[in-house]
Amino acid sequence: MDAAFIRALAARLGGPLPGRAAQQQMASRFRSRLSPPSHARSSGVLMLLYPHEQAWQMVFMKRTADEGVHSGQVSFPGGRREPGDKDLIHTALREAEEELGIPASEVEVLGQLTELYIAPSNFLVYPSVGYLPYRPAFQPDPAEVAEVIEAPLSLLLHPQTRQMRHIHLRNGLRASVPAFWVKGHAIWGATAMMLNELLELLRGLRQ
Repeated sequence: MDAAFIRALAARLGGPLPGRAAQQQMASRFRSRLSPPSHARSSGVLMLLYPHEQAWQMVFMKRTADEGVHSGQVSFPGGRREPGDKDLIHTALREAEEELGIPASEVEVLGQLTELYIAPSNFLVYPSVGYLPYRPAFQPDPAEVAEVIEAPLSLLLHPQTRQMRHIHLRNGLRASVPAFWVKGHAIWGATAMMLNELLELLRGLRQ
């Protein structure tokens, strides 16, 4: 795979980011635009790129069904910052290793995207973009991960992948939301918003 692509992406991440404008393209109509409160909890997620089957891939996880706010949703690996985490990049790497078995020490962090506040869980999420030169041997934690979902960048960037989809909300209602339709799964909400900012950076780069 082309190492120049990774270097070009790292350079893009070090410059001006698409930011809120790219995120808002995938925001649902009922999403609050309130600024994060002072008591918001910091968290980190890992957006991992790696080569597999002659294509650049990304990995997502479908969360297990429980009583949590994001139960059953598709997300990036990640979670809340713990006292021992030196920064939110460390948080993202630690969580990715705990949830999916991604070796934290071997991930090259290329940069970070724009933070995003998630009101239902009161998380202020900091996305880190990472790179592995090989496909990791995923070892999902069954307590947290129902399914590992891999998607090539070509699919994520394809215009037809971006759709309006009906999803079930926790209150029992259905809503139509902007989403990325990937292998029978709707990637929507905060995950779709963060993903869209990365895709805005990737458009035009050689893959």
